Amino acid sequence: MAIETTTDDQPAEARAEAQQLTTRILELRDAYYERDTVLVSDEEYDRMMRRLEELERLHPELQSQDSPTQTVGGRAQTTLFAPVQHAERMLSLDNVFSLEEFEAWAAKVERDAGRRVDYLCELKIDGLAINLRYENGVLVSAATRGDGVVGEDVTENIRWIPAIPARLATDEPPALVEVRGEVFFPVAEFEELNAHQQEAGERVFANARNAASGSLRQKAEGKNPAQLELMRDRLRRLHMLVHGIGAWHNPPVDAQSKVYDLLKGWGLPTSTHFRVVDDAAKVDEFIEYYGQHRGAVEHEIDGIVIKVDELALHDELGATSRAPRWAIAYKYPPEQVNTKLLDIVVSVGRTGRATPFAVMEKVRVAGSEVRQATLHNQEVVKAKGVLIGDTVVLRKAGDVIPEVLGPVVELRDGTEREFVMPENCPECGTRLAPAKEGDIDLRCPNAEFCPAQVRGRVEHIGSRGALDIEALGEVAAAALTQPRFPAEPPLPTEAGLFGLTLADLFPIEVVVRDSETGLPKLTDAGEEKVDTPFRRRRQKKDGPFDPATEEFSGDELHVPSKNAIELLANLAAAREKPLWRILVALNIRHVGPVAARALANHFGSLDAIRSASRDELAAVDGVGGIIADAVLAWFEVDWHREIIEKWAADGVQFATPGHPGPGRADEAGGVLAGLTVVATGSLEGFTREGAQEAIIAAGGKAASSVSKKTDFVAAGPGAGSKLAKAEELGVRIIDAAQFKTLVEEGPAALDS
Repeated sequence: MAIETTTDDQPAEARAEAQQLTTRILELRDAYYERDTVLVSDEEYDRMMRRLEELERLHPELQSQDSPTQTVGGRAQTTLFAPVQHAERMLSLDNVFSLEEFEAWAAKVERDAGRRVDYLCELKIDGLAINLRYENGVLVSAATRGDGVVGEDVTENIRWIPAIPARLATDEPPALVEVRGEVFFPVAEFEELNAHQQEAGERVFANARNAASGSLRQKAEGKNPAQLELMRDRLRRLHMLVHGIGAWHNPPVDAQSKVYDLLKGWGLPTSTHFRVVDDAAKVDEFIEYYGQHRGAVEHEIDGIVIKVDELALHDELGATSRAPRWAIAYKYPPEQVNTKLLDIVVSVGRTGRATPFAVMEKVRVAGSEVRQATLHNQEVVKAKGVLIGDTVVLRKAGDVIPEVLGPVVELRDGTEREFVMPENCPECGTRLAPAKEGDIDLRCPNAEFCPAQVRGRVEHIGSRGALDIEALGEVAAAALTQPRFPAEPPLPTEAGLFGLTLADLFPIEVVVRDSETGLPKLTDAGEEKVDTPFRRRRQKKDGPFDPATEEFSGDELHVPSKNAIELLANLAAAREKPLWRILVALNIRHVGPVAARALANHFGSLDAIRSASRDELAAVDGVGGIIADAVLAWFEVDWHREIIEKWAADGVQFATPGHPGPGRADEAGGVLAGLTVVATGSLEGFTREGAQEAIIAAGGKAASSVSKKTDFVAAGPGAGSKLAKAEELGVRIIDAAQFKTLVEEGPAALDS
């Protein structure tokens, strides 16, 4: 693939493009790892990554430690699970999409090695990456990949998977070993699971990967006995295959294939679908064979993983910040099917972009059922040449995202009709227009009141990267902004969010919408799915709404659901969330968690940010001119200012307590003033993010690496290289209980 280069006289354009790519890639990662949703094909994602890598190579100043080119996977932690730090990083894999690309990679490996190498070929399982930590042969933790350094603790759920041993079958286990693999549903188990789910009236999963992730990343708390049994039934149906090791000092084997023999001997489940070959041409044969026999494998696969078999070469070849140089993933082209294009409808998203979507006869492709697929914009519809009523070719790009390739012209009968892009927004009736001259995409300019845009912004406010309000998900956001009933929504705009009361939540009915398309979800009978997320019914009782009890009655008594009570409690707590989270929640373009933290730490209050000049904003490390312009532009809009005024009136805190003012964060008082603290591993009572915020709130500097300037290292289970570095440098090491004392009372309290 040819990559367009950027000349040195275009730094501003390069910075803008890099920022746009970074924002989009992080959105796609968040959707994939946190919501089990794929928004673009692997090829498109890979193209964006390669372009960003090229920009950073030409302009090294654009690259930061937080760049997607330097990081792995999803978020390090969530509110659902405790964080676990891997003893060794869990890397990702780089991808190739053709035999030519693979052969070029193999040629480079052999040039770097200086000799011919043996390759281990194995199936790439479409599952969830998991790290098993065994200490002296006993399973002590299981964690998702997370950001490659810290993952989510899913130990209690992993113990229900029959294939995973609680103790290794060896009399001489390593003191510490991390085993990596994939958790998945075999095809037969997945089909049986969906049948069981349907019979129990529960959600039917779209595909096996989503089902595996959704099953493993669930909590037992709050479930009744029947729900618990259903949860455990799903967990017992899961399988795992291990395919590598992480932390393990001096393994007694010299090849990856021998690692598999050893792991199998310990009672760990390993795949039988692998082969060691002595040249790239035989790898090609392996790839081609399974490309033709994918359906014969007992689990879903989306490619082949090729590894250098000799372990010594792993160290010699090394790794980038996100992927090993001794392994590569060959991704198969997606499957294709034919189906009927019933209609093309237009959906409006959070930014106002109007996107045509194909509505098709339900069809099964690449392991899941598909009804809808994006067509991007009106020009793409024309380019594909599809007519409403056509039989179309559908594929699952990356085996996940559905894509309409084009029509089967030979099957037309004359009843087909052209798609005409609407002139007005289908949600609010405002005339659509390009955001600027030359844009192909059309947008709804009614940003303040367009219900689709308000819905998207409200859902963003509740997202993990913003205020992290679990009860404010896609259904709740739709119920508050686009209810089926009543006619007037509780939230015409997000300005009223923190003023909601229980009475505002009754009686709401909402059409459940697809999180990707914004279009209504349909039942098997073709009807729109309806939900009542904030109420439940009790026995019949006569009477009107009683403000004292905040209950409705009539033929039936309606009382608050758990979601309603949790939502109001979550909103009350969110009023005092850190300033950086409030900034993200305001939906300022380009201001994600990294830029928001930088702004909040430097200025300390929204008033100070609002009063700053462009140069003052741009000078903040991690901000720059593009974000500075976006911040200034946001404050120029009157209804944006009204949001701030209303939120402030409803108790939202727009300042960091005790912050000394712009540019003076280092002067802040607190029991840790002038001290640098590193938190590593799983600290009881703190998430990874919570530990950092506790250090900052106490006036200290929360550092990410250990050096001679580090005063304390707080280390919990899972602490790895940072702990070793602290021991090497003689930095004082404290546990979770001592860390709590340190941030609350200061260092003197540790010695009292």
